[in-house]
Amino acid sequence: MEMRVFGATGRRVPVLGQGSWYLDQAADRAGAVAALRRGMDLGMTHIDTAEMYGSGAAESLVGEAIRGRRDEVFLVSKVLPSNAGRRAAVQACERSLRALGTDCLDAYLLHWRGSVPLEETFRAFEDLKAAGKIRAYGVSNFDVDDLEEAWAVLGPGKLACNQVLYHLGERAVEHAVIPWCRDHDVAVVAYSPFGHDAFPDEDSAGGRALAEVARAHGATARQAALAFLTREDGLFAIPKASSEAHVRDNAGAGGLRLTAAEVARLDAAFPRGPRPAFLPMI
Repeated sequence: MEMRVFGATGRRVPVLGQGSWYLDQAADRAGAVAALRRGMDLGMTHIDTAEMYGSGAAESLVGEAIRGRRDEVFLVSKVLPSNAGRRAAVQACERSLRALGTDCLDAYLLHWRGSVPLEETFRAFEDLKAAGKIRAYGVSNFDVDDLEEAWAVLGPGKLACNQVLYHLGERAVEHAVIPWCRDHDVAVVAYSPFGHDAFPDEDSAGGRALAEVARAHGATARQAALAFLTREDGLFAIPKASSEAHVRDNAGAGGLRLTAAEVARLDAAFPRGPRPAFLPMI
């Protein structure tokens, strides 16, 4: 599993991690826990969750998976915008810590932009950092104007990452968000990297191109898709898997690198389109 420096934190984190959105709804909870643990065995030790996911149920599931292995994990959770006030964010973080069974998060993110001023949220994050409850903090679903405002509040070296919707069918972040983050040493983390029930059909033109690129590496189409999304330094992805077979497939992309010609072929097969007025999110 390739490791990369995670933005301004200076810490090396696996290029592929594990998401947990809807994981609490898996029919087989024990299987979902086993999948997370198998992912850790395979080097996918960046685990992402949020207080929103199942109203904390996903955090509890992640906590079960990492029990006895907390030191192996780069653990991330997210606070809802409605809980992003100075006191409320501290309380929300403490609830997340209890659900996860740990005393510290490696990164704590504002899930999306809300009505609470960023200055207030970031003061809460600084309070949590000073108290040893988080090691770093960042944001999610921030477009460039939001990132610029955050940067004006914080200055350099504070914002660890921006977690965004990014998959072959939704490449809006490539227009401005990824370049901005690259220039400011902010990690970009792709959530829903296979799309939300929208992975390219193998009979489509894009699906055929993806399959051919994958076959050249003895890989699967999903592995090739992950390799495309993480083709540059500073890019990470957190695919979710509720079965050990799926997590093994995801982990197989951890060392896969596409050639420039293959990247160009997928770029043509999945055009990013014009820059939208608003950054897509789900």
